[in-house]
Amino acid sequence: MASNGQRDASGSPGRDPGAKVRRAGRNLPAAIAVGVLLGAAVLAVLLTVRQVFLGIIALAVATATVELAGALRRGAGIRVALVPVLVGGQAMLWLSWPFERVGLLAAFVVTILACLLWRFRGGASGYLRDVSASVFTAAYVPMFASFAAMLVVPPDGTARVLCFLICVVCSDTGGYTAGVLLGRHPMAPSISPKKSWEGFAGSAVAGLTAGALAVSLLLPGPGRWWQGLLFGAAIVVTSTMGDLVESLIKRDLGIKDMGNLLPGHGGLMDRMDSLLPSAVVAWLLLRLFVPG
Repeated sequence: MASNGQRDASGSPGRDPGAKVRRAGRNLPAAIAVGVLLGAAVLAVLLTVRQVFLGIIALAVATATVELAGALRRGAGIRVALVPVLVGGQAMLWLSWPFERVGLLAAFVVTILACLLWRFRGGASGYLRDVSASVFTAAYVPMFASFAAMLVVPPDGTARVLCFLICVVCSDTGGYTAGVLLGRHPMAPSISPKKSWEGFAGSAVAGLTAGALAVSLLLPGPGRWWQGLLFGAAIVVTSTMGDLVESLIKRDLGIKDMGNLLPGHGGLMDRMDSLLPSAVVAWLLLRLFVPG
């Protein structure tokens, strides 16, 4: 999702028409428009027929998988076993609905076996590299996303997914806003130069507040506010980690974006960076806090 921006130290902001875009690191109006449209679509699905949310995840996973495989090929000549990863990824998602962890794990293991076999035809050169990248892609995209699918399975699944999405969006938005306005101290300059400690503080404030409110209001029960604080804190950490992980991948490959599907955002994979690891932690914590 959004990176924690950092003010450009080389000059004053607002001196030319492109300054806002450069400080924001993107085409901000386009990014906002796309984000609102995507959010509205997901919200409409969750509030009507929540099972359709699984179809949205499946489409997003297929698109992000293709983008990541393409980036690995362009940047490093790595050949992901795309067919097995795409088919196996869909199996992970759809089997996680009725069978949860058992279905997910079974599909993941079979996907690994298929990748090992699929790459035979390419010979020995680069075999380990390509198979490792294929397994990484299968774990990083569809396997992590399957935890978001499992969030919606219980009767209160809509509330669980909303808690997850609200915290991720608030963490990213708070970090982005604080970073652009106040960013002075780089958090990880060798990984993501625009990410600042001020931005991380903004993420923490927004994420913890969103967690406390969302969990206590959407999942009623005793002590939910402090569970919400813990949930929000965990999402802030995983969202930030996800952004840094993808930044490292893109730096290693020498590319700016995973794709160009979404105006102002880059590829879909560029928007899922903070969502994917956060989905795993969200499922684990909400299953602990709210059994069912």
